[in-house]
Formats: sequence, C-alpha cells, structure tokens
Amino acid sequence: MTEEIGGYFGLELPSGKEYHKDAIHLNSGRAALQYILQSKKYRKIYLPAYICDSVLTPIRAENVSYEYYPINTRFEPVFDKEIGVDEAFLYVNYFGLHDQNVNSVVAQYQNVIIDNTQAFYSLPEPGIDTFYSARKFFGVADGAYLYTDTKLDMPLEVDVSYDRMGHLLIRHDLSANAGYALFRENDEKLDMAGLKGMSRLTQAILSSIDYERCKEIRRENYGFLHGHLEEMNQLELPDLGSQTPMVYPFWIKKGLPLKEQLIREKIYVATYWAEVKMRCNASSIEGSLVNELVPLPIDQRYTLAEMQRIVAVIKSWLGQGEYNIRS
Repeated sequence: MTEEIGGYFGLELPSGKEYHKDAIHLNSGRAALQYILQSKKYRKIYLPAYICDSVLTPIRAENVSYEYYPINTRFEPVFDKEIGVDEAFLYVNYFGLHDQNVNSVVAQYQNVIIDNTQAFYSLPEPGIDTFYSARKFFGVADGAYLYTDTKLDMPLEVDVSYDRMGHLLIRHDLSANAGYALFRENDEKLDMAGLKGMSRLTQAILSSIDYERCKEIRRENYGFLHGHLEEMNQLELPDLGSQTPMVYPFWIKKGLPLKEQLIREKIYVATYWAEVKMRCNASSIEGSLVNELVPLPIDQRYTLAEMQRIVAVIKSWLGQGEYNIRS
C-alpha cells in the first residue's frame, strides 16, 4: 500500500518498544485463549471457579467442554484429577501476585495454560502457553499478547479499534463515570470481535509506554497500602519479590459496604466477579471473595497522595477515628 503524505495530523505518540514485543499480537485475552484451543485442539479445559464468564466465549466458540475447580485462600488449585492428552488446565495468576503458584502448577500438571491477564509484567514459563491483556494495565481499548509453541497455519485479520476508544477519550475530557457506559459497551464489542490480530492503533499506543516507570509506581503504591492495611487484610499476601501487581487485594468481611463507601468517595473499585455466585456456594472461598474482596487501585496514574486518601477513607469508615496520614 502506498504511504500517504500530507493531510491532517493524527495522534503523535513517542516511539518505543512494547514489553511483550516478541509475543503473538492479538486483539483480546479471550482471543488468545481461543488461539490456544484452536491450535492445540483441546477437547476439554479445567477452569478455576473464581474467574470471569468472558473466558467462556472462546471455549464455546471452539466447542470445548469445561469443568470448574475450587481454589484455597492462597489461590492455589484444589485439584487431584488426571489431565488427559486432549485436555488443558488453566490457572489465573491472580492480581499479579502468584508467580510461585504458577511455578507449582507448571511442575504439577500437564497441558497448562497460564492466564496472566492480571500479571502483565510476569514473564512466561518456557514452553508454557501464556497470555496477557493490555487494557487491565494501560489506557487501551483492547490488545493481548500470547506465548505459545504451536502456531495457527492461517493469516489473522488485523482488528480495528478506533471505534472502541470513546470511553478513554471521554474519561480524559470529562470523567470515568461519564464514560462508563461506553466502557461496558466496548466489552460487549470485544466479546463479539472473535479472534483477530492486534490493531495498529493499539500497538502504537503500547509502543509509547514507559513500562519501567509504570512498574515502579505500581510497586511503590502497593507497598504503601500493604504497610497500612496488612493487619486488617484477611489475605495472607505473598512477598512481592520482583512481581508487579494489578491491584492491592484487600479482603475484609465488610467488603461490600466498604466498596459502596469508596465509590461514594469517587474511589472506583471493581467486583471480581458477580457471576461466580451462580456456580459457587455463598459460603465458599469463591463466593466470599465476590462480596468481600476490595481490589484497591495502585496503578501508574496515582501517587502516594492518592494512596493516603484511600487509606484515610478506609480507616475512617472502619471507625478508627481521624486517620493521621503519613508516608
């Protein structure tokens, strides 16, 4: 195609390197899973019960059967079945904090698929199918990376994502609340997009990010929250080590009303994942996590000042008096 010269200006983004530049570039995490299922020809997959229902879209598209397994409070699989040659075992690296669990799963089971959508900075284990989602860590509408040793023998259509960027632009001009409906709409569009290559726009944005800076900020913010909230956290979190988390997972019995209070204070926290309650007992670990886990934001948009505000709101709401903010 002949390069265009002149005309109106487009986005001006700094040119750099993607963090996973050598991986297969796809349009979404669910597309990455579909790629694996299609290339490996699996007939069945074992999934943690604590997982988003979006994972079922590629599984159903490939006509693969599935079965859920439980996890314990250390987010380790509770699983003792033998995995068949045409079966796969998927494990989620929850919150980007469970590299050690990944190592154990890889050593214990065969045909492992690692879902690193919450662990963008964790490198893949050699020879293990591993995929990542960019939009859980950065300001893009889509985009995923896949490491696999089995490639599909077919060209992939390159996705187009300019029409899925609306919520990002609205947040920049107005607020997160103003763009939330478009954010949800974008999720539905991705569900319908199918298996495609990463869009040129998404790749350009992901080539412009200062990944080391983002990593340092996330780790620093996580450390601050953990230092102030560890004693109240029902989760015994692993040592951070070299890991870079997605959020600070704060598990507290009063999690649901705390979430509501944080949102009233314009501190937006998600629920992982309401649909889990449809397949798990309310008293199970998974059922408790849905209502009680509060994933606190720690990402590169924020400084310790925002972390101090989060801690102040939580301690005030818990009735611990006026919180003395300290760094």
